[in-house]
Amino acid sequence: MITMGSLREEDRAAWERLARGYKVFYRTAVPDEGYEQTWQRLRGGTEFHGIGAWSQGELVGIAHYLFHPTFWMEDSCYLQDLFVDEAARGRGVARMLIEKVADTAREQGASRFYWTTQENNTTARALYDKVASFKGFIRYDYPVGPRPGGSADTP
Repeated sequence: MITMGSLREEDRAAWERLARGYKVFYRTAVPDEGYEQTWQRLRGGTEFHGIGAWSQGELVGIAHYLFHPTFWMEDSCYLQDLFVDEAARGRGVARMLIEKVADTAREQGASRFYWTTQENNTTARALYDKVASFKGFIRYDYPVGPRPGGSADTP
């Protein structure tokens, strides 16, 4: 049986194990202090939210999400991170985490609930195609660090 709920202080180590797995999957380096900062944001009552899924008392899945304003409609809910321990996959954990966030989005009156994933993440996309609709958008990331040969504000 899977239980769902807010992350608790005693989940810190298990949460980090899952968060690190998520970052490894997406080949994203995060310094050790980045995990502590994120944990504090999730636990600090900020605009960042985290939930977990437990199986037999063990944290096996996490979801991080936030609400943000939009120009043309009510606030949107963005599911930024979703990760399930490899040993717990195929048991509906990811779907339950998505549904839990969707319930919260409804309760908060969000006009939209959405997320992104890599095009080649076929396993996750098989689920996403069942629970949501792909609207054809493609995401681009523009580098906002310092410009070559100058500072970030140098034209």
